[in-house]
Amino acid sequence: MSEKTYLVAGLGNIGPEYAATRHNVGFMILDAWAQASDIVFSTERYGDIAQLRLKGRDIRLLKPSTYMNLSGNAIRYWAQKLDIPLSNILVICDDLNLPFGMPRMRLSGSDGGHNGLKNIIELLETQDFARIRIGIGHDFADGEQIDFVLGAINADEKAVIDESGKKVIQAVKDWIFIGGQRAMSNLNAKPANH
Repeated sequence: MSEKTYLVAGLGNIGPEYAATRHNVGFMILDAWAQASDIVFSTERYGDIAQLRLKGRDIRLLKPSTYMNLSGNAIRYWAQKLDIPLSNILVICDDLNLPFGMPRMRLSGSDGGHNGLKNIIELLETQDFARIRIGIGHDFADGEQIDFVLGAINADEKAVIDESGKKVIQAVKDWIFIGGQRAMSNLNAKPANH
C-alpha cells in the first residue's frame, strides 16, 4: 500500500453539455489545478486521470466518467488499482446546502443528500474519507432542483468558483502535507471580515 500516493477525485458529469454546470464544480477545480501545474488528463478506465508530483508525493487527480451518481465505481477502481488507502482519498463536489462558492471540508460523514457521495460511500463501504464540498446555493423553487444543479453558471459565478477553487487546492495540499485536522481548520475558518 502506497502511503505517499493520494487520490483526489473531483465529481461532475462528462460531456460538453455539462461542462459549465453547477454540478461540475469538482471537475472545474481539478481542471484549474491541472492547468496551473502544467499537467494534462488522459482518458483511462472509468475516468480522466492526471498525475502530479509534489515534494515526494504522488497525487492522482481523477474526473470520473461514470456520471455523478455512479462516481463510486471510478473511485473504488482507482483506489484498488493504485493501492491507495482510504485515508489518502479526497473527494471534491458541489453542495446545495452551502452558500455559493463557500468551501467546507470534512474528514468523514454522511452523503448530505448528494448522490455522488452516496454512491462512493456505498461502494467504499465507509463514510471515512475526506471531502470538500463547494456551495452552489439553493436558489430554486420546489421541484426545480435538477434544472438548478444542471444549470450553467454565469461569468460572475465562474469567477467566484475560480477563487474558491484556489482555496480548495490549497486545502488539498494542506491535507496531504500537514494533515486533515489542520487542513479542515484552515479551510473552514470564517474570514476575519465576517
